Amino acid sequence: MGSVVVSARISRELYEKAKRYGINISEVVRKALEEEVKRREDAELRRLLGEARRILEGIPPEEIVRLVRESREER
Repeated sequence: MGSVVVSARISRELYEKAKRYGINISEVVRKALEEEVKRREDAELRRLLGEARRILEGIPPEEIVRLVRESREER
């Protein structure tokens, strides 16, 4: 997989403190971005599952059973 370079402007003071503590800035930014993307993907999945649930709640259980049986017979 390819990669891109991302830049962020931070204060010199923050930069100096990070360097003083041996913080790998690239690693911290990468990890924080990965966590935020995962959090948003999870939120989107929960939203989509909620929509699917609302749709399925409107279908009688007997209809779902009938459709499942029909799909099994098609194999």
